[in-house]
Amino acid sequence: MALTTTKTLSNGVQIPIVGFGTWQTPDGETAEQSVLAALNAGYRHIDTATAYGNEASVGAGIHKSGVKRADLFLTTKLWNPDHGYQPALAAIDKSLLALNVDYVDLYLVHWPNPIQSRDHWQDDIAETWRGMEAILQAGKARAIGVSNFRQHHLDVLYQNATVNPMVNQIFLNPSDLQSELVAYNNAHSMVNEAYSPLGTGKIFEVPALQDLAVKYGKTVAQVVLRWSLQHDFIPLPKSVHTARIQENAQLFDFELTAEDMATIDSLHGVAGLAKDPDNRKF
Repeated sequence: MALTTTKTLSNGVQIPIVGFGTWQTPDGETAEQSVLAALNAGYRHIDTATAYGNEASVGAGIHKSGVKRADLFLTTKLWNPDHGYQPALAAIDKSLLALNVDYVDLYLVHWPNPIQSRDHWQDDIAETWRGMEAILQAGKARAIGVSNFRQHHLDVLYQNATVNPMVNQIFLNPSDLQSELVAYNNAHSMVNEAYSPLGTGKIFEVPALQDLAVKYGKTVAQVVLRWSLQHDFIPLPKSVHTARIQENAQLFDFELTAEDMATIDSLHGVAGLAKDPDNRKF
């Protein structure tokens, strides 16, 4: 395995098994340089979102790298004000313009139930997903999916879908394995992408993880990212520091034992849990 190793999505599109995340990366030079550093380190999967406010800088980093567009897997996401059929069609065009690309490889509905449509979220999901299917059909995205969706949101989506989502990007790390949702995603041929794969800063203070890092001669981050890969998740580690970006890519020269995987699985709640999307104020 390597950073360029891929998994096959349900429509046949190949997605690299590790991505580079840009959530909370400041727009401007910081975002541009971190993306450039990631591509120079060998990452070929870049994840951003309209809500992150850094699409233009992510695009600038990609273009500065000289990596061919065909060799790159690029994800962005539809944000809450753009839910609905026509708004979604307009939103992808804005994202493509900001990123300075003709298409994205993966377009995700970022949130299942924005506060402005919470009293009619079922209809909102249906209309928004209709827009996502049109975006796929138009070739503006090679694959489509969702983020932060729980089972009841997906159950509603499936009632109206012509094309099923290929990915569910969710909060996944040793502190919250979300086992039932992961199993549901697997049963519906959705790839589980792990955002915040290193959890919060608290994950680095967990003694069991520190002990495993010593055992394997790796960092806590490398151990946790390797755990994610061995669970068949696609982790999206984020950093703005070149040394860390390179370090987080060094995951393929060791393997965690079944016993150590079980130890990490047992760390539920040590560093925060996924937020309930039905109770967020946006």
